[in-house]
Amino acid sequence: MISLLLDQGLWTSIALFLLSASIIGFFGIRMTYLARELAATTGLGEAFMGAVFIGATTSLSGIIASATAAWQGEASLAVSNSLGGIAAQTLFLVLADLLYRKANLEFAAASVENMMMSVQLMILLCILLIAFILPGSGLFGIHPVSIVLVLAYLFTLKLLIDTHEKPMWLPRMARGTVLESKPRPGIGKTRSNSQLLAAFTLCAVLVGLSGWVLASVGIAIVDKTGLSAGIMGGIFIAVTTSLPELVVAVTAIRLGALTLAVGDIVGGNAFDTLFIAVSDFFYREGPIYADIDVTEKVWLGSAMLMNAVLLMGLMYRQRRGIANIGMESALILLIYSGTVLYLGARA
Repeated sequence: MISLLLDQGLWTSIALFLLSASIIGFFGIRMTYLARELAATTGLGEAFMGAVFIGATTSLSGIIASATAAWQGEASLAVSNSLGGIAAQTLFLVLADLLYRKANLEFAAASVENMMMSVQLMILLCILLIAFILPGSGLFGIHPVSIVLVLAYLFTLKLLIDTHEKPMWLPRMARGTVLESKPRPGIGKTRSNSQLLAAFTLCAVLVGLSGWVLASVGIAIVDKTGLSAGIMGGIFIAVTTSLPELVVAVTAIRLGALTLAVGDIVGGNAFDTLFIAVSDFFYREGPIYADIDVTEKVWLGSAMLMNAVLLMGLMYRQRRGIANIGMESALILLIYSGTVLYLGARA
C-alpha cells in the first residue's frame, strides 16, 4: 500500500511525510506523559523508562529501515542509519538544552543513571570499532561482534537497573538541580499499571508504524536526489527516523522530566547500536562490517566523540554557558556540523 502511494509522485510522498510526523508528534507527546506516570508508579525511574521503554519503541522505525536496507544488500545505508541516528539524536540534546532556559540541561538533569547510560553507549561503540577494524568472516555470514554487541547491551542494562536501585554515587545538590519526583502512595493514581502499560503500548505501536512510514517516505524522497548511501542513511534517513526521540525529549522538558528527556536520547542511542547487529543478521553477503566504507567509519568516530563530550558535560555540570547552553552542547553542535560538512565535501 505504501509503495503504491510513493509511486504517485513527490507531493504524495511529502504529504505522507507530514502526516506521519503529525501522528508521531501527537502520540509521542501522549507516550511521554504515560512514561512519566509509569516511571513513578512502577518505581523503575525516569532514566530507565527513557532508556528502555521509550528509547526502544521510538527506535522501531530506524531498526526496520536498517534491516530492510541490509536485506536489499545496502550495507552502507544500514550501518550509516544507525550511527548517523546516534549522532543526530545527540545533537537533539543541544536543541533541548536551548529550550530549557533555567540552566544548562546537563547541569540540571543530575542523574548517575544518565552517566551510566553514556558509559554503556561508549562500550557498545568501542565494540563496533573492533568490528570495523577486524571485519573478517564469521559463522554463517554473521560476525561474532554482532552477538557480543547484543550480550553487552543486556549486561550493561542490568548494571543500569542496579545503579537505579542501589546508587553508589549521588549528584551534588545545587540551585537549578532537578531530580525526578518520587511517587506518593495512593495519591494521584487514577489508573492501574496494566492500564497505563496498555495505553503506552498503543501509543508506541502508532509511533513505531508512523516512524516506519516516515523512513520509507524518506528513502523514496532521497532516492531521487542521487546522494550516496552513506550520506543518505547517515543524515536524511537517520534524522527522519529519529524525530520521535526529539518529540519525546521536548515534551519531557516541558513537563520538567529532565532525567526522562536525557535518558530518552542516550538510552535510545545505546539501543540504536543494535541496528547494526540486526542488520548483520539480515545481510546475505557475509558480515556487514566487511562492506562498509570511510563514511561509516567517520560516523562512528563522530558518535564516539559526541558521546564522550556529553559524558564530560554530565560529570562536569556547568551551570550556564554561551547562549544558555553548556560547553558540551556547543562542542556537540560543532562536531556534528563538522562531520556533515566533511562528508558533504567528500560526496
